[in-house]
Amino acid sequence: MRARRWALLVFGLALVQCTNNPYPEADEGVRVRYQALPSVIKTLDPAVSYSALEHAITAQVYETLFEYHYLKRPYELMPALAEAVPEPRSLPDGKVSYVFRLRPGMLYRDDPAFGLGGEGRTTREIVAADIAFELMRIADPDVTSPVVTTFSKIVGFAEFSEELVARREDPEFAMLRIDQQYAAAGGVDGIRVHGDHELEIVLSEPYPQLLYWFAMPFTTPVPWEAVAWYDGEDGRDFFREHPVSTGPFYISTLEKQSQIVLSRNENWYGALHPEWRAPGTIYPSEGEPGDAERGWLDAEYVGRPLPFLDRIEFRIEKESIPLFNKFLQGYYDASGIILESFDKVVQEGGLSPDMAARGMSLVKNVDPDVFYIGFNMNDPVVGMPAGDRGRKLRQAMSLTVDVEEFVRVFNNGRGVHAQSPIPPGIFGYDPDYRNPYRTPDLERAKALLAEAGFEGGIDPETGAPLRLSFDVGDPATRTRLRVQFFVDAWKQLGLDVDISATNYNRFREKIREGAYQIFMWGWIADYPDPENFLFLLWGDMATAKNPGAPNTANFSDPVFDALFLEMKDLPNGPRRRELIRRMLEIVEHERPWIELTHRESYALYHEWIRNVKPAGISFPSGKYVDVDPELRSRRRREWNQPITWPAYVLGIAGVALVIPGIVTFFRERQ
Repeated sequence: MRARRWALLVFGLALVQCTNNPYPEADEGVRVRYQALPSVIKTLDPAVSYSALEHAITAQVYETLFEYHYLKRPYELMPALAEAVPEPRSLPDGKVSYVFRLRPGMLYRDDPAFGLGGEGRTTREIVAADIAFELMRIADPDVTSPVVTTFSKIVGFAEFSEELVARREDPEFAMLRIDQQYAAAGGVDGIRVHGDHELEIVLSEPYPQLLYWFAMPFTTPVPWEAVAWYDGEDGRDFFREHPVSTGPFYISTLEKQSQIVLSRNENWYGALHPEWRAPGTIYPSEGEPGDAERGWLDAEYVGRPLPFLDRIEFRIEKESIPLFNKFLQGYYDASGIILESFDKVVQEGGLSPDMAARGMSLVKNVDPDVFYIGFNMNDPVVGMPAGDRGRKLRQAMSLTVDVEEFVRVFNNGRGVHAQSPIPPGIFGYDPDYRNPYRTPDLERAKALLAEAGFEGGIDPETGAPLRLSFDVGDPATRTRLRVQFFVDAWKQLGLDVDISATNYNRFREKIREGAYQIFMWGWIADYPDPENFLFLLWGDMATAKNPGAPNTANFSDPVFDALFLEMKDLPNGPRRRELIRRMLEIVEHERPWIELTHRESYALYHEWIRNVKPAGISFPSGKYVDVDPELRSRRRREWNQPITWPAYVLGIAGVALVIPGIVTFFRERQ
């Protein structure tokens, strides 16, 4: 009997084809995009989520008042849930008003939470009060939104937050439903709902960048019913894990440790009202020069209603090498390029012949970010207290850092040499501008160091090489090697720079405490405006003044600050460009930073994926993308031929095992 059981098992193994396809066969003809996430998401609450990882989900699920044109660069705002992008209206006392008008007749995705608003209800219209509710959630201290400061320019915003804290001391008030608490607290004076489809926002001062924030999920309409219903009680989800969709997709499967599946939302306004042909509901007919040649204005897609996909599936892939191997097998539609395989994939700036033969395409994009080495401008040696001496020290150190070599050694040649804080694609960027302190010049650097009183790098007070410290928030070996590159460059001047590598939390503490001299940092655009980069050097944003503020160099210059305050509220034009030019002259001379790179991303795409134009900043691109599932299935079969000989060997062995049992059986019967 035991022999027969083994024989059955062997036959079963022989009948199974060897494959590692992670997807069911039923999906082979479905328009599904397969993507990888490098780690588990923490929250999908739009008032809280602030990571690019989570935005890969929230941007597809939550619709916003505005969005960015998919193809145009520089980035251009266009209406989405709103009928138009409003102009500011000046009010007395320097206040500014924006009036947003929503399209009528838009619905939420069906959800049981709407039963709170009436028995049997499964959805309702998206109204202006839902945006007001979400803005009040941002102000709510219990929500702990990271963008409270941004919206504090709304009249009455801070007062509403304080009122909530005070009223919640009353247990009876704290037991009220969340929308009732907000109403009882009096709401926010500067958030005014005028009927179902009109919302007015009143700011205490001009802030034209406000409109960009209404293209981000922070300001998406959120129904009070969803927040009240999804409280984790009686087996219900928490709201942070259960978005109620307003976008082109909704979450149909959420398994946080393994996969997230987005499916087409039939209640999305683009699906409900195709006759509107709203800008964000059809594929664009124009872009920037070169888009047509790259296939992003294919006549097959221009003007067609969105989305093209039925589903988007995200799988959690924490290890980069297995992820890349699955991409090569056709199980993911796109991938970055792992360091270990870069030279085999990219040759002479383009795809290697092997990759090109597989029908892949390589798309490069310069991201709107900046990475830099910063000086603590409050430090008595390298900062402003050192006066001209400190300035020449910073200038000399800037002149010795060879970014081109750094990028070649550590980034496989990827990255644009930054000349200023402003990256490509942002107003004020000048491709012809060259910072006079960002071209390596060792002799000039040595001369400046001598003028600073540190000839040969020697500190005259000690007679030894000037000793400085370089703080890093990552003790990993690879990070230390990168930092050592800069330390070795400064060693050519005779300087002795010590690396202090700690974990990120301790590093942040040192920054808040001002206990550092030199550090390395980066900034990724929240929105495509020069204000979002130049405020990193605005005196009012100095970390020493406001712990957690982004001016970690603690740079403060009265002329720069005055120029910034004028520039930040201006529309793009000649005056704004001139102000930016003058600000950059101050930065290049004072050297609070040594600008390093604007990152350059390389992405591989299989031939069956269409319309993928890198965005640089996070915005909802999933609805524009299409796939050819039949071509994908053919390629997978070609690239993953099952190895069947072990099954045949096992089958033969199984037969050999079974024959003696059969012979014995017949002997016993006789």
